[in-house]
Amino acid sequence: MRFKISLIAVLIFFLLPDLCSFGVTDFEIYEASALNQVIKRNKLVVGMEVKFFPFEYVDTDGRPIGFDVELAKIAAMELGVEIEIKDMEFSGLIPALQAGKIDMIISGMTRTPARARTVSYTQPYFKTGLCALISNKRAPEVSETVQLNAENRILAVKLGTTGDIVTARLFPKARVKRFKEETECVLEVVSGRADAFIYDEVSIIRHFALNKETTHAILKPFTYEPYAIAIRHGDFDFLNWLNLLLETIKADGRYEELRGKYFSDLQQRSG
Repeated sequence: MRFKISLIAVLIFFLLPDLCSFGVTDFEIYEASALNQVIKRNKLVVGMEVKFFPFEYVDTDGRPIGFDVELAKIAAMELGVEIEIKDMEFSGLIPALQAGKIDMIISGMTRTPARARTVSYTQPYFKTGLCALISNKRAPEVSETVQLNAENRILAVKLGTTGDIVTARLFPKARVKRFKEETECVLEVVSGRADAFIYDEVSIIRHFALNKETTHAILKPFTYEPYAIAIRHGDFDFLNWLNLLLETIKADGRYEELRGKYFSDLQQRSG
């Protein structure tokens, strides 16, 4: 028995180098990492839909600005590289990442188990939840989300968002109308063509503040929405670096400075 064990050990000793040759070396993993590729090309390519105030939108000169934009710029600065922001439809962001057209997504994207099957996510950099903008014309009596789950209700959602994803589960009796643009969803509610628009808390606060005569809002979040940066699967070097970056800016005050810059005014307008 001892002889058999010794023989197996000898075989493993001599065959192990050949077996390892079929694997991937640490150097090859590092070379393939987006972190390494970004540094080599001297440019970080970030995908986002620049239509999500105050996370990403454009200034009067058409330049991208916002919370996510500044966070992406901090990442590029810490890497010592230039930044390129690619503006695209929200539903096209993950396919673009998988195809290697962008290095990462930072676009108010909620990390979910379903999305995590195709991309990897950092720790959350912002936590929010879904709320509802309600039409005064079509649904003046609605004060709780449970009232939206009825056959006579029409809900507006933005295509591909978590508002779109969870509506079938939370409001199975309601009719759902899907739109590509956030503004289209708001218009449906304001005009009375939909009972409610299901979207993130920050955006609903803003739209309610701008349309108080025609809408009211349920501003207590009824889901948990952790926004995170998305990268390609298996890129642990880049994932670890981004998580370290988020921890660093939360510790040194830069994160709170950004929050105060973009969200303090919105919270005041919710009253």
